[in-house]
Order: sequence, then C-alpha cells, then structure tokens
Amino acid sequence: MALQLLIVKLSSLGDVVQTAAVVQDVLQRFPDAQIDWVVEEAFAPLVSLVAGVRRVIPVAQRRWRTARWRADTRRERAAFIGDLHAHAYDVVLDFQGLIKSALVARQARLRPGGFSASFANGSDACSYEWPVRWLLRRSFPMPQRIHAVARYRLLAASALGYTTQGAATVRWQFAAAASTNTLVFAHGTTRADNEWSPQNWLALGHQLIAQGFTLALPQSNDAELARAQALVQAWGPQACVWPRESLADVARRMAACAGVIGVDSGLSHIAVALGLPHVQIFSQDRAWRAGPVGTAFQIAVGGKLTPDVPTVLHAWEAAWAARPEKAA
Repeated sequence: MALQLLIVKLSSLGDVVQTAAVVQDVLQRFPDAQIDWVVEEAFAPLVSLVAGVRRVIPVAQRRWRTARWRADTRRERAAFIGDLHAHAYDVVLDFQGLIKSALVARQARLRPGGFSASFANGSDACSYEWPVRWLLRRSFPMPQRIHAVARYRLLAASALGYTTQGAATVRWQFAAAASTNTLVFAHGTTRADNEWSPQNWLALGHQLIAQGFTLALPQSNDAELARAQALVQAWGPQACVWPRESLADVARRMAACAGVIGVDSGLSHIAVALGLPHVQIFSQDRAWRAGPVGTAFQIAVGGKLTPDVPTVLHAWEAAWAARPEKAA
C-alpha cells in the first residue's frame, strides 16, 4: 500500500520553498507515495505547483488570530479540520518545529501504526520550541549547525528510513518558457535589515543594462512599488515593474527569465528552486544556513558586511558564465 505522508510547513515563504525539496526525496524512495501539505493560505497556490504534491490543505492561522471568535472563523476552522481528516496518514511530519505547527500535526488522522514526528532539538539560526518533541509521537535529533534545506531533508530521511543523496531538487507542475534576456531584481524583503540600498540597485542596473540585459522588478506592496517605479524611471525603457500577482504567477514569470539577483527573501529561494542563475545578497551572517549551495551558477555574497556593487556584479558574471546552458 502506498505511503500516505502529510507535510506540515505553514510559513514563511522562503522556508516553504526550501522544504519543497523533501517531496522529490520521498518520491525517489517511495515512487507511489501520496503526499499532502498543510500550509498558510497565502502560500497554497505556490505549493500546488510543486510536482508530486497530491493535495494542498490551506490553513489561515494568521488571519484567524485577529478574529478568533467570529462565526465565519469558526466555520473556516471546522472546514479545515474536515479537509485535514479526509485522509489518514502513515507519517505526519512537522517541518516547522513550533507549537502552532505541532498542534496542527496532532490533529491529523493516522493510519494504524502511523506516527507524527518533528525535530528533537533546535539548530543554530532555526526557529524551534522545545515542547514540540513532547507534543508529537516521535522526534529526531538534528546537528547543531546545518543548512535549512539539509535539515528538512534529514528529518524526512530519518523518519522514513532512507539516506539523502545528491543535491536538493524541486520539480514544478509547469514547463518553463524559452529563456529571455530579462534579469529579475528581487529587491523586496519583509525585513529592513535584509535590504540592499536603492543606490546600489540603481548602479548595478545601469551596468547590467549596458551588458544587454533588460530588468524586471516584482513588487508586493506599496513601498516596494514606489521603490521599483523610481528605479525603472531612472533606468529607462530597458526596465519594467511587474504587476502585483500571486506567488504562483510570479514563479512562472521568473522561470522564463535569464536569472535573478536578489536579497535574502522568498523570491530568491524560488529562484534557487527554479534552477536559475542567481546571486543572493546577504546583509547578515545567514548565508551558511539559507544561501544557495552545490552549484556554481547560484552564489551567495555578503554576510556580516553588506556587499558593494562591484562584488555583486562580479558574482553575477561568474554565475552567468557557469549557467547550465553554457556548460551543456
């Protein structure tokens, strides 16, 4: 009988994208596995594009917290539990490691002999709440210092009894269009300390336009829109601002582009998962945990010190030279 697996990874965007590599790991070991995923409603359309996910179960914990006792909130909660109980699972894996995610995992219905599991301990720079190991039936120890993707892959491998092999891969439900000469500047971030200054983006854009690239700037809120419009006005007709779209639509657009330069953000992690040439700009010491690894065409720059424009430009030129099409 096919393995029935439930992934519980609610947020945030970058962490959700990095967890997606687990799907292909599991399918390599259990080709007939049926994999469902509980995720915050904002990220559900993107998770639905991950090949191998049978069913996405949206949850709205963030929104429900603001209207906990309203009748429509209670109805939505009841509908969510109904969706969650539609299937019974052999294994339920909480990849969040927080009380809120463990409580979701506890509500899933298990097959006879099935179990729920999460991390037995925290790792450096990873969110973790220690009661989780007591809320679920099993827990698995993690190294103290480990990349986020490796941590997710190790949890699944430990719970399901296999060894991870090779680089992390994500397959998507859509086929990428023919690559263009458009380079995406993923300038937006929810954390001010991850930002790269508009002056840096402006100078970098001028140099890349001179090399023959056109530039595209996604935006998801009014502040990002204002910054993007100011930059595009300065660059001229070789740059544009993308309309505000769902994450799934942004991912499709990105898949058809030449590559991405971005700050440490969810869109940068999508670029990595799409296999695009990419430079990820870090303004704090997180590259060892969240940056791209394993490919010469995806490069992390910065860390304790914010990188300057020549450093980012040099990294992009190296990533572009090593892109898979050139190697082939």
